[in-house]
Amino acid sequence: MTKEEILQYLPYAPPFLFVDELEYIDEEKVTGIFTFHADMPCYKGHFKGHPVTPGVLLTEVMAQTGLACLGIYLLKDEVHKQLPTVAMTAAHIDFYLPVPPGETVKAQATKVYFRFNKLKCRVSLYNTAGALVCDGIIEGMIIKK
Repeated sequence: MTKEEILQYLPYAPPFLFVDELEYIDEEKVTGIFTFHADMPCYKGHFKGHPVTPGVLLTEVMAQTGLACLGIYLLKDEVHKQLPTVAMTAAHIDFYLPVPPGETVKAQATKVYFRFNKLKCRVSLYNTAGALVCDGIIEGMIIKK
């Protein structure tokens, strides 16, 4: 399965699609890119005069890259038959730096385990300068409909 095919199988669409491109994917890890455009609605009022990307959206970038993209890749033979549903079941994320409007981030995820359609990943998010923005563990189920 190609990186472009994986993106086609994602169960998300704008404005809730948070993966612009996959740089790399294999059975163990994935790297994805997303740009937080300055005109996104999340910046209106978060925070007055000094907009910052909400942490829940930073977590979503890592979840869509790590759980959804890697999960689809791992289920590649079954995905062609029917689209899966992705459900995040747990997340523990530590935040270190803010992400301003217009920033491009890189999400990296490494598989901890994948069994019984449950995927657990160690995830990290980096800003354009290569500084660590946040990291942690995300777990979820890849449900075949």
